[in-house]
Amino acid sequence: MEQQQLRVIITGASGMVGEGVLHECLNSPHVEHVVVLGRKPCGHKHPKLTEIIHSDFLDITPIADQLQNYNACFFCLGVSSIGLSEQEYVTLTHTLTLHVAEILARQNPDMTFCYVSGKGTDGTEKGNSMWARVKGKTENDVMKLPFKRAFAFRPGYIHPTKGLLNTLSFYKYIMWLYPVLKVIAPSYGSTLREIGLAMIRVATKGYSKNVLEVPDIIDAAK
Repeated sequence: MEQQQLRVIITGASGMVGEGVLHECLNSPHVEHVVVLGRKPCGHKHPKLTEIIHSDFLDITPIADQLQNYNACFFCLGVSSIGLSEQEYVTLTHTLTLHVAEILARQNPDMTFCYVSGKGTDGTEKGNSMWARVKGKTENDVMKLPFKRAFAFRPGYIHPTKGLLNTLSFYKYIMWLYPVLKVIAPSYGSTLREIGLAMIRVATKGYSKNVLEVPDIIDAAK
């Protein structure tokens, strides 16, 4: 059976994870077109790529009509909880994500939605860690929306892709440790390439789990 061609929306492409996922999409024969939805240009040009610049992700209703006829969204937009109150973090994580996801679900009933969460996310929503509870609620509420399929990705350590623009500066001091990590804690880290390939895989073929921990990400990328 011929594999489905993807028309993908990516958020967070000006960050490390989103840029890495974009890189894999632009190089994948299974991706027909990519639109980056961002607050500023992502810094990449490609025949497959278009961009929609919008300043307020808490209200994307003005651009909703431009977000039709896509069958995948790779939602890589996120913020650290450091320095934020719980309400601020809820607004920038749960409220923002659900607003975008609800509009995309209405516009694209055939869409697969992949949400980048994080290792240690609390799916019970009852633990002591504020960020983990909020991420868990966000995962759970995304799963309730009328997408064709929805997945939560929970990466741990992410080994960057060489040559990209948005690799965090501290990685140059720790990248050499990755082979060691793979030996002593193989379930803790994956490459950014594996995350991108896994998203493309689950959007085209599905997966046996809706929540992908690090070993699942690595498996789905094969």
